[in-house]
Amino acid sequence: MTRLTTATVSLAVTPTVIRTFFSHYLNRRTLHQKPTAHLSYDEGLNLIRAFLEFASHHTVEDLQAFTAQWVPHPQWVKVKEVDIPDSNSARAADLIKEQLGEDGIRKVGGTKWWQWRNPDAPLRAEWIEMRSDYNERKKGDGPGNRVMLYVHGGAYFFGSVDEHRYQMQRHARKLKARVFAPEYRLAPQFPFPCGLQDCVAAYLFLLETMDSSAIVLAGDSAGAGMVMSLMVVLRDRGVPLPAGAVLISPWVDLTHSFPSVAGGSDMDYIPPAGFHQKPSMAWPPPNNQEMDAIREKAEAIREKLAKVAEKKGEPVSRAAVVGGVPGEMDVETDEKSRRQSQALARMLTVEVDGRTVELTDQIQMYTTNELLSHPLVSPVLQPTLGGLPPLLIMVGGAEVLRDEQIFLAHKCANPAKYAPDDLSEEARAQLAKYGSTPVQLQVWDDLCHVAPTLSFTRPAKHMYRSIAQFSAWALARAQNTSILIPDDDDVSILSSSPSVSEMAAEEVAVRSAVKDNRDSPADSEDPPPPPGTGVVGKAGDPLPPFRNHMVRQRVTRHGTILPLDPESHLAGCMLKPGDVGVVKAGPVRNWLETRGRWDAKYARAKAKAHERLAREMAEGYIDFGDGETPPPSALAGRRRSDEAVSGWRRKRTKNSGMALWSLWGSEHDKMIIARGDKATATRERDPSRGKAGDNASLAEESGTDGGVLLRGVTDENQIGEEADTSSSGVADVASQVDETVPGSPQRRGTIVEDLLVERKEKEEENKRLLGPEWAGTGVAGRRPTVNGIAVPFSLGVGTATSSMVTLNSDAPGTPPVVEDWWKEAVGPDGEVPGLQTKAGGSTVGVDA
Repeated sequence: MTRLTTATVSLAVTPTVIRTFFSHYLNRRTLHQKPTAHLSYDEGLNLIRAFLEFASHHTVEDLQAFTAQWVPHPQWVKVKEVDIPDSNSARAADLIKEQLGEDGIRKVGGTKWWQWRNPDAPLRAEWIEMRSDYNERKKGDGPGNRVMLYVHGGAYFFGSVDEHRYQMQRHARKLKARVFAPEYRLAPQFPFPCGLQDCVAAYLFLLETMDSSAIVLAGDSAGAGMVMSLMVVLRDRGVPLPAGAVLISPWVDLTHSFPSVAGGSDMDYIPPAGFHQKPSMAWPPPNNQEMDAIREKAEAIREKLAKVAEKKGEPVSRAAVVGGVPGEMDVETDEKSRRQSQALARMLTVEVDGRTVELTDQIQMYTTNELLSHPLVSPVLQPTLGGLPPLLIMVGGAEVLRDEQIFLAHKCANPAKYAPDDLSEEARAQLAKYGSTPVQLQVWDDLCHVAPTLSFTRPAKHMYRSIAQFSAWALARAQNTSILIPDDDDVSILSSSPSVSEMAAEEVAVRSAVKDNRDSPADSEDPPPPPGTGVVGKAGDPLPPFRNHMVRQRVTRHGTILPLDPESHLAGCMLKPGDVGVVKAGPVRNWLETRGRWDAKYARAKAKAHERLAREMAEGYIDFGDGETPPPSALAGRRRSDEAVSGWRRKRTKNSGMALWSLWGSEHDKMIIARGDKATATRERDPSRGKAGDNASLAEESGTDGGVLLRGVTDENQIGEEADTSSSGVADVASQVDETVPGSPQRRGTIVEDLLVERKEKEEENKRLLGPEWAGTGVAGRRPTVNGIAVPFSLGVGTATSSMVTLNSDAPGTPPVVEDWWKEAVGPDGEVPGLQTKAGGSTVGVDA
């Protein structure tokens, strides 16, 4: 098998790209009303799936090296590397030890091995920021009032900041913030809790220079699961919590106990049987039987080496090091072997096809089978998830992990309802201590796992906008002030207007939503979802009020928000709390079948890895002392000297393939930056252009920062009981333009306000102008409204303009026919309860 390089990856995925291109146009009917109806999404989804399949035939080390290669960043992005001091890591270790307790420390295998780092690999992190924002921030004092600590995903065993930077830089641009991204240690060489310690240390590092209210946590997939565990540690240890957190497709149940995992999905790219890799020294670790054979072979090699050394008059072997002090005990002692055997012997058992199966092999790379159900490994199993800062949980409606993510959101908002029955006294005390966590849950129709990875697609752009919207609100709420966010939306080819067929699909969704709301039974325990907020707002739009500590939203790929189904209709919420964390037969069967095929196909590579392991064991490892039993895959258990362990990390080189993918994903950001520079230059040449009233130039030539518009964001008490529950949640621009920058005097005269005043004056001059808030009778008759937003057709009789005439009209000027289902849904005032549509009835796709 060839190495994992840009060339080999390109050769492997090119047939998929070509096949997808032709299949996309030959089978368009089957893609109708799905995200894959857009070629960019279809290609991106299949490309990632093909890459993961190809990478599974390479070793863990190969995949880690490929995704950790250097990826250049655009010149308009400011990147700075920093080393996190050892003092922060030491403090983080203390917090984790307190959180684990005695029983947790015993299961983990001690307190020293997971604090060990390779001497040539200190804990590093990157600051990522728009260069224009950096230059502006340097004019003032202090670190700024908005930082996003982002933990990248990658199933805990691959990925890097370089690989994810194209996503982080968009978060930085949309939020006008600095992103701080730690390069945490990866499994299986550094299993739990190594990565968690690094992330806690990164957060403590930020607290040394800024207040916790200036920090928003974010992560995707495994990174989002890490963020959940990080917040639980901070909460329980009394460390100040951040302003909020964004969890993108969080992986929070490593036991795979929810039904969606067993079902699989054609619209997702996660391997249905889990991650399998070609055998190597790193993965998979030997099971009990294999370890016994390796130990016997190591003993035979040791005896042979001893005889050779005795003939030459050399020492038999170097002394082992226990606790850093040379001891007299022989290398790879029987006691250490016994402890490792006990660790391997803790096997999972599950009923598969009527027979009991013992899982002798380690399933997940992040930790041993015994710890899969540990609350810090699978945060969904925490006794309570209350007492955390506001959360935005984004779920792909077609991803295999959707059920656990939906369950997580509801457990955060209602800890008592989803708590297991067999809680200990300590856990019950925790449940009573912490209140509900405010959660905004968004389930995106038919989207895959971590859809923002496909940043060049329309759904991803809406998701980035929603993330910035929530983050800005969380920061404004925590700081009790106003936050200015760039309003740099743009219409482009990638997000052009939906087609007629797509609009028809939206109508079907609207009809279904109205019917579901009408048919939902009135139940105090499981009420129908409340009206939502209209279209996904731009970065900085106010959030709707929280109801029962939640904002529950179903979002289409066009950004239209509809009510999410009641809990009784969601499979993730129907699983009994006692069944959460219980390994199920379906995922185990799939995993065993694939593992068997990999063992047979790569038997030679596996034997070679075991041979090398036996030689290393014969030469001897350095011990950490009594009570320290690193997991079988841990690199800390294979130290052979006080120096760095050689061969585990390769030299970083430029990854041309990742650079091309990053360039593709950054194209939209590049366009926005160029547009801002152009607008700035235009205003410098002709200042009067900044006051133009032409709507066509509003987004391009207005604003006060880098040529783009700025909007203020404040907390409108959405979480409080006194929040206005009748609010539609649509952005009230007029109420936002009066917000001021923190620390600056109150003033008027922003470009947005000038334009609004000018529009009002024109409306007064000509009463026939149709303004957005006009909903009376006029040239077009009465127009129905949805949460105060006029729909683009008439219900009443009267004269109609040519734009109101449909293809089904009997004669010019005749109002369109209204179907019975719509008449039933519309009340006396023209309002549709529970229905949400795009603001102003607009059908124009807008970038985020």
